[in-house]
Amino acid sequence: MNYDFYLAKFTNAAAKLNKQTLSKKKLEASVGVVLESVYLKLCKKEWSNNSADPLNAKSRIFFSIWINEKTIQEQKIFYNIHALKLRELKNYSIASRAFADEFRKRFKQYHHNWENVSVNFGPLTLMEGWQIFDVEKLEETIMHLANNFLAIEFLIDETLQSFQQKAI
Repeated sequence: MNYDFYLAKFTNAAAKLNKQTLSKKKLEASVGVVLESVYLKLCKKEWSNNSADPLNAKSRIFFSIWINEKTIQEQKIFYNIHALKLRELKNYSIASRAFADEFRKRFKQYHHNWENVSVNFGPLTLMEGWQIFDVEKLEETIMHLANNFLAIEFLIDETLQSFQQKAI
């Protein structure tokens, strides 16, 4: 797999995302390589325990789009929302399964906007799906998926709000 080529494609797509929208929604975008996959991740500092490095915090929620050698062979580009170690998220009292169930209830009305999506996972993967991989349309596909997420990111905030600890 030509990592430099795909990193450039993902970086170009990330650069084309609406900066005002990202800023307004307090979302950060990151492109990189992890576990032999090239990715674009979107997250908020508030969705992690480490505001200095929310994408690598132990407890965090993020949206990810990725490809690797296997997905390319299958002609697929994958996306998902991960929710990791939510019990440890400060200012919240969260059981991961309850959070996943609540998010998925809210997501149900947006399900039709996501190709090949499933919510039939454990609580760490809130949803996951894929689209056809076409190298000629890769940047367009990445932008489409990222913009789809921008349209539903508020579901994470609403779900988190329902688990917020009450001030005493």
